[in-house]
Amino acid sequence: MTLTFYTNPMSRGRIARWMLEEVGEPYDTVLVDWQDKPDTLLAANPLGKVPTIVHDGAVVSEAAAICAYLAEVFPQAGLAPQGAERAPYHRWMFFTAGPLEAAMMDKALGVTVPVDREGMVGYASFARAVDAFETAVSAHDYIAGDRFTAADVYVGSAVGWFTQFGLLEKRDAFMRYLARLEDRPAWVRARAIDDALMPAKE
Repeated sequence: MTLTFYTNPMSRGRIARWMLEEVGEPYDTVLVDWQDKPDTLLAANPLGKVPTIVHDGAVVSEAAAICAYLAEVFPQAGLAPQGAERAPYHRWMFFTAGPLEAAMMDKALGVTVPVDREGMVGYASFARAVDAFETAVSAHDYIAGDRFTAADVYVGSAVGWFTQFGLLEKRDAFMRYLARLEDRPAWVRARAIDDALMPAKE
């Protein structure tokens, strides 16, 4: 089994790193310089985007897809739920990757959707998207129920990023949810690895 991980510590690659540490399988890391992307990455992903993984020849990009894929191909990690947790697992992981991220990026870019055009965007309005997200993280200890899943890697990372950069209000529900995740050993390991790879400050 070969698993190659293309990343940069100043990117969404941190999400995939956390997921890889949760899975616990060996992987090789290829650090990607923004100005000099390796040919092997460009062959796998013509956009040259990170994170990208190559698992036994299969290419997966997009952080949410990587989380879902790794949970499925390494079921022994117990991160892909079945039964009643499966619907919220998929719903909120992809709500976060799609409508919520679009709302956050529009906010960062200063884009305001006119009220009469809200039906054209997946998140309707910024306020409604954030309120729906707060309801989701408040329903249980974890996003799909009472136990941690791969969806928490993605959703929790989003809460961390969006609150850090002031795009998402630090509501109590968001910060309590994030605090539960940041105690996980895999999260601590992943953060330490990526922090050590950050460029030295002048």
